[in-house]
Amino acid sequence: MSAGLSQKFNILQHSPHDLQQPEEPAGPVEEGTSRWVSSRYTVRAATDDGRLVLWNSYSGAMSIIRPELKESVEALLTRKGFSARPLGMVKFLRDKGFLVKEGTDEYRRIQIGFGQSQYRSDRLELTLLASEDCNFRCQYCYEDFLRGTMQPWVRESIKKLVEKRARDLRSMSVSWFGGEPLYGLEAIEDLGPFFVQLAEEHAIRYGSTMTTNGYLLTPEVAEKLLAWSVRSFQITVDGAPADHDRSRPARDGQGTFWTIFNNLRSLRDRPDLFRVDLRVNFDRKNHAHVDELFAMVQAELGGDSRFRLRFRAVGQWGGPNDRDLDVCGGSEAKQIELELKEAARKRGLNLADEIVDLKGMGSQVCYAARPYSFVVGASGKLMKCTIDLDKQDRNVVGHLTPDGEMDLDLDKMGLWTEPAFEKDGKCQKCVVLPVCQGTFCPLIRIESGKSPCTPLRKSYKKDLRRAAEARGGIVAT
Repeated sequence: MSAGLSQKFNILQHSPHDLQQPEEPAGPVEEGTSRWVSSRYTVRAATDDGRLVLWNSYSGAMSIIRPELKESVEALLTRKGFSARPLGMVKFLRDKGFLVKEGTDEYRRIQIGFGQSQYRSDRLELTLLASEDCNFRCQYCYEDFLRGTMQPWVRESIKKLVEKRARDLRSMSVSWFGGEPLYGLEAIEDLGPFFVQLAEEHAIRYGSTMTTNGYLLTPEVAEKLLAWSVRSFQITVDGAPADHDRSRPARDGQGTFWTIFNNLRSLRDRPDLFRVDLRVNFDRKNHAHVDELFAMVQAELGGDSRFRLRFRAVGQWGGPNDRDLDVCGGSEAKQIELELKEAARKRGLNLADEIVDLKGMGSQVCYAARPYSFVVGASGKLMKCTIDLDKQDRNVVGHLTPDGEMDLDLDKMGLWTEPAFEKDGKCQKCVVLPVCQGTFCPLIRIESGKSPCTPLRKSYKKDLRRAAEARGGIVAT
């Protein structure tokens, strides 16, 4: 170092490099030739009219390729690899995630993505049991109805909990559940406006949903709920009116179908943005008559994209009537579900749970598997799964304290939220691992030790073909 520099510049306090002219920001680098291979999470299906449907379970991208391009695209989607600059079709497939650079460790990307989505402190999801009692007595119900409306001290504790967390939260969701949540409307009236106001004050992205039997969802109640950002509803209608009233009678034994359907008509007449998923639970008795419901939905709600249909097989879920239920499972249930979906499509009805609705990483991870998601009971119990509730001790992971703290059992929390796919070879090899991350239903793994596979694992090719049939042109998402 020259004497002149040391006189002008104290090298013990500053770097001599700071005397040099600052470097200009680098411009865009022109990409050269690289080796490309098909992503291990890219799946494809061919349609009867010669189109190629591509979907990547990691990126969530879906594209439908014209018949004249099918052969050339398939030639690029090889695990053997090829060399090319990222131009034209190669760039398109790369940008969608269908192609990756050779040597890319895609499983490691899953691990990183899982960590980013799993271990968050800026996200809070609460499923609140506004009431643990119900005005229905459904034949297949597994709940015990031991408590009524959420106690006032529990509601105050929830407020304190959220207030303490508000500064650190970027997003929060509240799902109203029960029993029948509208049986506990008092609790919703207390907490609903509070959540909306707090979210506005702290710029928190907030959304709310409700699982309800729909009987008490009158126009007046709907007005309040929509004002409190409840924009998504799941309402169960078990097929034709007679079948529904048989399986989902009121507490006093009366039929419930027409009250629910009239409430749906009232919702239809509103201009608001919302979503209603009509869940149809089917068994061997009612599935043959569901088309009667389809005709009614088509006539009254069919032209409204806010209403969709969802189908679930009735199961023996732990209720007192399990032995008397004429349930269908396995391949029989799947076949009936496919037939119901096809019949609904022919009438032009909207369906929930379509493959085009999946957005890649974590789209089918169960809420119970997330460390930031809790079910809060009417008496302040903290739980993970709305099937287990507090009937199984493993599911009661803690309790709320009056000052708004969560007293948690970390061992039980770990049972539900562990990264189970990391020790499950079947999951690690699965092409849809990014979507469910091995936790489509952690309860299955807990009870049986088996991989809780999403139905998508077996049906994705059929689902892709149906998506293409529903969209005659080219889709790139």
